Amino acid sequence: MPEISTFYGIVVYMYIDDHNPPHFHVWYDGYEAVVSIKEGVVRGEFPKKALKLVFEWLELHQEELMDNWKRLSNFEEALKIDPLK
Repeated sequence: MPEISTFYGIVVYMYIDDHNPPHFHVWYDGYEAVVSIKEGVVRGEFPKKALKLVFEWLELHQEELMDNWKRLSNFEEALKIDPLK
């Protein structure tokens, strides 16, 4: 499970060769959720303030997330993505 980014205590990661649709996983203070890259649909529970930060980060890095999804689907190494600042 490659860690893609970390910011404000939020850890973002993706699994190698994971199921569609393209998505990433987030963890924060015992909460876990899955966020689709294109639609921003969330499965799981996550604090509202932390989820807002995740969506800000998603908006900035959607293309890089899709690139990583493709890389991991081909069993290539994921690239780190800059944290939200």
